[in-house]
Amino acid sequence: MSDSEEHQFESKADAGASKTYPQQAGTIRKNGYIVIKNRPCKVVEVSTSKTGKHGHAKCHFVAIDIFTGKKLEDIVPSSHNCDVPHVNRTEYQLIDISEDGFVSLLTDNGNTKDDLKLPTDETLLGQIKDGFAEGKDLVVSVMSAMGEEQINALKDIGPK
Repeated sequence: MSDSEEHQFESKADAGASKTYPQQAGTIRKNGYIVIKNRPCKVVEVSTSKTGKHGHAKCHFVAIDIFTGKKLEDIVPSSHNCDVPHVNRTEYQLIDISEDGFVSLLTDNGNTKDDLKLPTDETLLGQIKDGFAEGKDLVVSVMSAMGEEQINALKDIGPK
């Protein structure tokens, strides 16, 4: 290979490396986050079993998917690494709700974000629609992890 040749590598696939980080299973606690079956979850229960004659102590995780609310379980040796998702919470001001179930949100820098659907949770959905119909200024909290985003909370900052 000569020095004059230049190679261009175009990545078509996403390795997903930045979506999670490794953490030792024995250090993950209740209310922490963990990836189980490729889903970001919040840990609700951790129990550790003692080591056998030969072998590792095992951690039994019971966790709830942060987007679907499904309960997932996993058993991992406490010395092994688990994937932990990078979970971010961002607040946006609600501008509009379209007929097809998408929301228009105002970001901090003044741009709009129009790619989020209304939440599937019935009570939260009702609160958002009712508050918007009444003309209140609403701030929604959006949780994002592993390339997914969902509205998970609502704040009323007073009338317009």
